[in-house]
Amino acid sequence: MLTHGGFRGTRQNILIKLNLIMKKELFDKYVKAVATQFHFTVEEMFVQSKRRDLVDARQILYYLCMERPIRISYICRFLKEYNYDVGHSTIIHGYKEAKKLVESDPDYKDFIDKTTQDADAH
Repeated sequence: MLTHGGFRGTRQNILIKLNLIMKKELFDKYVKAVATQFHFTVEEMFVQSKRRDLVDARQILYYLCMERPIRISYICRFLKEYNYDVGHSTIIHGYKEAKKLVESDPDYKDFIDKTTQDADAH
């Protein structure tokens, strides 16, 4: 049994936990960036609503995460921490819808580029 930075377990388990922590930090950066861009609080972004502006914001978040790549199971897990429970199919659908937006609207493309650069810089 190995120990590393407070983690115990096999080397593979330790690497999985470290990966999860890194992806969570990135996910949280994306959440804040998207909420700011759409003029929401983080809490507002995860209200159970189908309001178009909220849906667009969440779909852009899914796009950022999937392009990184962050596993869909991780995205589901991280969303639950914000009390927002959705399934894999919702994330996949949202990703595809956001991809269409990014490919057709240069403002969305610019936002995606800026957000990923900012996340890489920190």
